[in-house]
Amino acid sequence: MTRLGVAAGLLAALVACGGEVSQSTLPPLPALDTFVVEADGESPGRAWDGVVEAVQQADISAQTQGRVVAVNVDLDDRVEAGDVLLRLSAVEQQAGVDNARAQLRAAEALAVEAAANHRRYAALGDGQFVSRAQIDQARAARDSAAAARDAARAQLEQIGQQAAYTVVRAPFAGVVHARRVEPGESVAPGQPLLSLYAPEALRIRVQVPQSEAAGIAAANRASVVFADGRRVEAAAVSVLPSADPLTHGIGVRITLPPLDEALVPGTTAKVLFPVAGGTEVLWIPSAAVLRRGELTGAYVLADGRPVLRQLRLGRASGGRVEVLAGLKPGETVASDPVAALQALMAQRKGEGSRP
Repeated sequence: MTRLGVAAGLLAALVACGGEVSQSTLPPLPALDTFVVEADGESPGRAWDGVVEAVQQADISAQTQGRVVAVNVDLDDRVEAGDVLLRLSAVEQQAGVDNARAQLRAAEALAVEAAANHRRYAALGDGQFVSRAQIDQARAARDSAAAARDAARAQLEQIGQQAAYTVVRAPFAGVVHARRVEPGESVAPGQPLLSLYAPEALRIRVQVPQSEAAGIAAANRASVVFADGRRVEAAAVSVLPSADPLTHGIGVRITLPPLDEALVPGTTAKVLFPVAGGTEVLWIPSAAVLRRGELTGAYVLADGRPVLRQLRLGRASGGRVEVLAGLKPGETVASDPVAALQALMAQRKGEGSRP
């Protein structure tokens, strides 16, 4: 059985004993290795993990139906604005264009004929060879034919746009981040095809507790540490005005300066905010921490007996862990939580054997 398992068993046994014992009846505590909590410098701030995202990114979807004929790019390819990324079959769309073009030619011919008829009737009307009603009918036929011609022209433009959608072009210069179709696949309008992002402008999105948002906004600066060890100062820090409805955290956007080696959206980085600068940092040995389920704590000596104190922990480094809440400088803590629990059990047992 592990030492934490022993601690859990002893803790359950201690709870089963029940009852509180007054300080005056407690026997001396068995020898226990302890240390005094001391402040170790000042906190450089608070850190949270964030996700890299591109300021300019686009999920390119199909705007017409068709079969994928060719995909000209792959993941991580750089493209320029207007480059052809993908082609769809245009058989149906081209047939529609040809039909609309034929209808436009017919409508234009009718419009020309109706306009000529109106001119003839107007000339005959000057000599009173035709009635006013006939002239009005010719004018109405001319206007109707012109409207039909304009409608046919608009229809051709609309169908021509559908044909143009079979050629998918890059909306801006960037890098291909995702490729979701292959040649031969059939696609429908709205189906995702590719994802593109501009690597020149990146930012990091991080969520922080609501209690920290005001301090972050006031400091208005942050440092970013990437997985490869690089560290940069944020170009700008923006605290979003509303909280996430699920996590209840406040979103913060950290704009990054230009980087020699671009990052990939979706990767993580650690963001350090100097919101806690000037406050004391408390460190304790990691071995002094008791972890059991959701409980994280340590045994603090109070009034001659070890008392389990719940802690909120921060960074871990060099066999030590930062204590964010639960301890104060000058308090005495047991170095070994298992030994502390055993000593407490022995103290209780000794009290029970006294007359």
